[in-house]
Amino acid sequence: MRGARAPLGARTRRRQGASLAVCGALVASLTTGCWAEPSAMPAVRDFLIAWQVGNYEAAAGRTVGIDRQQVEDALSRVRQQLDAASLRLSLGTQVKGSDVDQIVKKGDEADARFTVKIDLGENGQPWEYPGLMHLRRVGGKWKVVWSPSIIHTKLKPGQRLAVVTEVPKRAPITDTQGRSMLRAVDAYMVGVFPGQLADPQKTLDLLAKQTKIDGGRRLDAERLLGRVQSAPPQEFLPLLTLEMPTHAKLIQRLNRVPGIRFQGVKAPIAPAYAPELIGGLGPATADRLQQVGAPYQPGDTIGVSGIQLLQQRRLAGTPTVRVVAQDETGKNTEELRSWPGQDPQVVRTTLDPGYQRRADFALNGVPYPASMVAVRPSTGEVLAVSNHGTKGQNLAFEGHYPPGLTFGVVSAEALFSQAGMNQATKTTCPGEVTVGNKTFSNKARPDGPFANHFAASCKTTLAQLSGKLDAQTLVKEAAQLGVGQNWGLLVPAFTGSVPTPADDGEKAAAMVGEGRVEVSPLAMALVAAAAQNGTWKPPYVLSDIPKTVQAPPPQNLRPESIASLKKVLGRNAKLGNARGARVSGDVVGVAALATYERDGQTKTISWFVGSSGDRAFAIAVEGRVNTPQLAARFLTGSPTGRSAG
Repeated sequence: MRGARAPLGARTRRRQGASLAVCGALVASLTTGCWAEPSAMPAVRDFLIAWQVGNYEAAAGRTVGIDRQQVEDALSRVRQQLDAASLRLSLGTQVKGSDVDQIVKKGDEADARFTVKIDLGENGQPWEYPGLMHLRRVGGKWKVVWSPSIIHTKLKPGQRLAVVTEVPKRAPITDTQGRSMLRAVDAYMVGVFPGQLADPQKTLDLLAKQTKIDGGRRLDAERLLGRVQSAPPQEFLPLLTLEMPTHAKLIQRLNRVPGIRFQGVKAPIAPAYAPELIGGLGPATADRLQQVGAPYQPGDTIGVSGIQLLQQRRLAGTPTVRVVAQDETGKNTEELRSWPGQDPQVVRTTLDPGYQRRADFALNGVPYPASMVAVRPSTGEVLAVSNHGTKGQNLAFEGHYPPGLTFGVVSAEALFSQAGMNQATKTTCPGEVTVGNKTFSNKARPDGPFANHFAASCKTTLAQLSGKLDAQTLVKEAAQLGVGQNWGLLVPAFTGSVPTPADDGEKAAAMVGEGRVEVSPLAMALVAAAAQNGTWKPPYVLSDIPKTVQAPPPQNLRPESIASLKKVLGRNAKLGNARGARVSGDVVGVAALATYERDGQTKTISWFVGSSGDRAFAIAVEGRVNTPQLAARFLTGSPTGRSAG
């Protein structure tokens, strides 16, 4: 109901413009047919116009009953107490669809009916309600007899308006066992008691100045002021939740701000695992509010990254907003209007805690940034996402890496399905070969079956065989394995890129996973899944959530090609570069090193891409390590790779 607000200056200008624009309409409605005889109409007209445009002194000048300064103060606080974007007034009301008399006179007394329309948020339905004022002729002139009931018919002397926002408990993100993937941590709710602030503007300016979060993001002091002024003055109003010890220094700074209060809590706001995917929670700073939109307010705890941000509205629901009339103690409160919110909903992931523990264990202790993804070939479910030393980046999904000879899985599938080859086709593995303008080299091997040369990491073999495929065919076969396609995943992911080779040299480089070819670990895990299952299936990590982009259909690969590919990868795991991962007879895969230039430096990526039963996975490490050993750690849950786990 309560939407995102424009900056205060813009809101003020908008209010003034809106007020002036509707004044003409208000004047017209109040003057129509009112000059036939002396009446109370001019007094009603002048009072409503002055109130609407914010000329509270003039409005108070049309009243009798109490000190005019009290009237001026009461009218001026209406917008403040409601944090209203605009207030519009019009003569007359409707009762059951029928017009009622606008003004009813009885001698020197009169009653006037009018309508109040208040915009409590730019994206919400305005609050519209009927108003009633009593008038009296004093010295021949009609005056409004002041009463708080003019503001609202249920408002009594000594009461004020307030906006109560009831925020529902945030729903969890769960794993395949239905368990929350968040853990409770020590935190502080930082807030104020609005009625105890000696100088609200000063307190909130200092709060915003001290609150530098995540690279300098700050709270919006003006919007915070509106929130504080509209809240019940006697109740604690949380303005942000800060996790310990992450925000310990900020909490110390805020402790010096006058009027700020702290309440210690145990809050389920930290990811228990896969933090780069699950994401974090944090205060609703000005720029974050622009990102998540209405109805969240400054200081609300919202998702700031990962699934927590992407599914913010589902996880948080929307608050129930109530406008109440209450005395300063808050004991006597009467609801005037409410707008029910939406209940939060659980977000279910496909992450399996058992596989996740193994993935985290496999990468633990690696001295370089490392990432890993495990998927289920039969369904496309993402079973585990692990990032180690990646500085909060989900490189398992979003890394841009050259695949090196792990891309040989794609090239081999293309050769088997489009060039009439199989695992036994005789090939050569020279020490060096030049294709086009590019030269490739490796240790020379005797002539033999393609599977032997693949197991020996013969780059020159694949480079030579690039002549059997045209450029478009290679790109098409990569796309059939999901590389470069839009997966409709609902979370950010790099699906890979295989630009059409411009010449024979580029095509040969693409065949060996070099040149302009880039992939993510998730993209390669899906390639391994297709090689195991015979069908490429789009990945998914969130269940029961409608997709905004339609996922591509499964791609059935040729059975003969898959049969040959399985034999190649099986031999590679048994006798070739992936043999360190062969902890059971069904393990297949490929290991590779890839080098590339980035930021003026030559970097190395160590890969393992493979599968075991109905689980396929990819590991990428930004440094030279034994990836088959890491794969064995994942498959067994043991540092030695010997335990059944």
